Amino acid sequence: MLDLIGLEPNDFFAMQIPMSNECRTHLSPAHVAAMGENAWFASLDRSLREELLDAAELVHVRRGVMVYRQGDPVPDSGPGFFGLASGFVKASTLRPDGREAVLLVAGPGNWFGELGLIDGSARMHDATALCELELLAVSSEFFAAQMNKISFAQAIANLLASRVRSAYRMVEDTTLRSLRCRVARRLLALAHGDMIQSPTLPTIITLPQETLAMMLGITRQTLSRELNALAKEGMIALSYGRIQLLSFDALEKVE
Repeated sequence: MLDLIGLEPNDFFAMQIPMSNECRTHLSPAHVAAMGENAWFASLDRSLREELLDAAELVHVRRGVMVYRQGDPVPDSGPGFFGLASGFVKASTLRPDGREAVLLVAGPGNWFGELGLIDGSARMHDATALCELELLAVSSEFFAAQMNKISFAQAIANLLASRVRSAYRMVEDTTLRSLRCRVARRLLALAHGDMIQSPTLPTIITLPQETLAMMLGITRQTLSRELNALAKEGMIALSYGRIQLLSFDALEKVE
């Protein structure tokens, strides 16, 4: 494993990851199991899963370090497609006035970074480590070669389709749903997809409320009021840095 030490928060490191066979490390069974929890990855043919993992460089990333920045060009060579073996990554955009919009939080098993590799556009958002990560870095060259395979290209199309569906749901929620409903639906989205995309739904969301508030575009105080209302109705339980989902059915029925 490559340890990145001595980096300050928001340092950019992705372009510096070596992608050589000499330093490539084999993934442990725990890493493979973590990636297998992702529904998209698990749907791939076994040969595609093995090729993707064999091509990945295992990298240790410190909390606060940016995997890439909004506006950065996607490299023609070197790391371009990423998988999370452990930890959480925040996808966000930052306005010139310092206001931040958190788009999603991705957890173990998720893959990201494919969009710019497909159309050659610059990165659309910042990708920042919320904690220490074990990151799988796959080279842009390998990704391009795999896209020549119909099965892999179809799999990437399915991944993009899921992202578009999620974006449409968020627009619909913002336009048509009450604030309480938006909070409930975002909690469900975090459980179903944003964080792990696992077929086994987690009941505990370990996400700071400040981050959740930024995802919803509301203040921390407003979010606290809505969460306390949901807790009072027995749908969730609150503790420091944790939100426990007690009833998925009840949360789905919030209007």
